[in-house]
Amino acid sequence: MKGSKNFDDSLPQSWDQLVDEFGETKKKFKRKKYNIKDESSNHLKDSNQRWKWMVEPKYKQMFDEIEQKIQGAIGVGKFEWVDRRVFDQVFDRMTLLGIYKLMQAGEIGQINWPIARGKEAHVFHGFSVNGTIAVKIFHTSNAVFKNLIKYIEGDPRFGGLKRKHRDLVTVWVRKEHRNLLRMKKCGLNVPEPLGIHQNILIMTYIGNEEKPAPRLRDVKVENPDEVFSKLKNFIRVCWHDAKLVHADFSDYNILWHENEPMVIDVGQAVSDKHPHAKEFLVRDVQRLIDWGKKYNLENDLAEILYDILN
Repeated sequence: MKGSKNFDDSLPQSWDQLVDEFGETKKKFKRKKYNIKDESSNHLKDSNQRWKWMVEPKYKQMFDEIEQKIQGAIGVGKFEWVDRRVFDQVFDRMTLLGIYKLMQAGEIGQINWPIARGKEAHVFHGFSVNGTIAVKIFHTSNAVFKNLIKYIEGDPRFGGLKRKHRDLVTVWVRKEHRNLLRMKKCGLNVPEPLGIHQNILIMTYIGNEEKPAPRLRDVKVENPDEVFSKLKNFIRVCWHDAKLVHADFSDYNILWHENEPMVIDVGQAVSDKHPHAKEFLVRDVQRLIDWGKKYNLENDLAEILYDILN
């Protein structure tokens, strides 16, 4: 974004700094704009009052451009049910600036409601010029990624890793983006990555107009033998062609869409050159076998591994 360095450097350095700066201007502006009552307009502001820097003339145009487009996150209009804690946890200053940049580039047109909520990220339903999208926003305000560093260190694609939290987040997002690209290129059934910026990853939305696709663990499939075979083939192609191991291959991370399994959450997937790659491969196969047991499918770990590796 043109002039983004000066723009960013001049912003407050934390949300706490914003708390004491908020005045009445934003309240009046928001009430007038949305024609809503005072208690409704205070949905995000009444306790911490965080928006003065966006009301100042220098930043007001930016906020005017994105405010209506993130109603699902800020909890106005038809999205009033959204918990403000979602906003506080996910949308810090840098994330808002990243969203603005992606909106300016046409990669995000609107962010609606949360599809999935996790320790590392929230995924939101959204729209762009290309249709419905999923916007995955990785958290930058906690230290959860420090527990996942074992999936980054040792991967030859990501050398010289810095241990600052924001650097870890950025690397993790880049890693998931690259893993998706590689898997998609090998014909694997994963979401298509559409855009990336700092802690924001844009992908194809998996679901219908009413709701996102359910997780595999939450549905009862009618053809478990066939699904097991497809998932085993996913692990095989991932290992031989994509040169990757998913490393968290559970039915939590597999969606059921149009009677097909679709694998998601590939950020932790590692190169087959990673020192723990084979250990992760064995674990993935065991989790697949555990899923099969729910349908009384009996499979031997050694036999499945032999089949995959050969």
